[in-house]
Amino acid sequence: MTLPAIEADAAARPPRIGLLDTARGVALIAMATYHFSWDMEFMGYLAPGTAETGWLKIYARAIATTFLFIVGISLALSSTPEVRWPSFWKRFGMIAAAAALISIATRIAMPNEWIYFGILHCIAVLTLIGVVFVRLPLAFTLIATVGLLAAWLIDNFGTPGLLRSSFFDPRYLAWIGLAEMPERSNDYVPLFPWAAPFFAGLSFASIALRTRLAHRLAALGTGSWWTARLGRHSLAFYLVHQPVLIAIAYGLSLAVPPPKPDPVETYLKQCNAACVMQQGEALCRSFCQCTLQKLQTQSLLTPLQAGTIDIENDERVQTIAAECSAEAQ
Repeated sequence: MTLPAIEADAAARPPRIGLLDTARGVALIAMATYHFSWDMEFMGYLAPGTAETGWLKIYARAIATTFLFIVGISLALSSTPEVRWPSFWKRFGMIAAAAALISIATRIAMPNEWIYFGILHCIAVLTLIGVVFVRLPLAFTLIATVGLLAAWLIDNFGTPGLLRSSFFDPRYLAWIGLAEMPERSNDYVPLFPWAAPFFAGLSFASIALRTRLAHRLAALGTGSWWTARLGRHSLAFYLVHQPVLIAIAYGLSLAVPPPKPDPVETYLKQCNAACVMQQGEALCRSFCQCTLQKLQTQSLLTPLQAGTIDIENDERVQTIAAECSAEAQ
């Protein structure tokens, strides 16, 4: 590329939007606060299931939605006026490597709940999909966005289970997001429904670039704020923050040991947290209360919580689950 061509390309690039960096930095801080609540639960300061239910569940989903919306915007901006492939592949490689590292680390540390498709895995795959759409007419992106949002509405407010099938339950297919009962993971962010905020961000940025809105947003400043500086190093922060927070929570547990949890409250929290991933909260409350009573009646609650019972293969537990599932319907 000649010097005039390079200068023309640089002039055609959208300005860096400090407000976007600031929003990303704020989202990182929010993510860290949520993860610290998970760490406090892990150390026993909060009842099991606390971080996956109630307002914390909504908080976590809002954070993930914000991140993916920003990722969609960033991809559109960085691909204007054209995709800079060396930078694209470098960034993609860093995200994919970080996702693989997290999978390996959690597979070793938490083999029953390891992260096989979390937020970084989702971002990596959506980046590959998104780079195709940024080279297509805007109409294709808008159609995909509307379609994903419509599918989300159907899945949440339409016919339950209409879009899902047990065929997608295994890990090698669960990442698509159409599983009925995906295998448990400490961070599960499948393509559906999480592609929706990503494509919404892609559409928003594409429209902003065509209407000069990007330049008006860039003029708002905030690029020098510390949150903006943090937002420009999001991947490094993501990889470092959780080990630091776990170390803090662990140190606190040594100085001020957490209280012994109530076994009944612990069971109900864990049961509800697992159940609401597939069913409504009202049905889950009924199901969990039913299984609690039957487990207590058969003196199975204590060995179940101690891990001496194989939930998947113990016929007594499976019978209780089937009976309570039928009663809760």
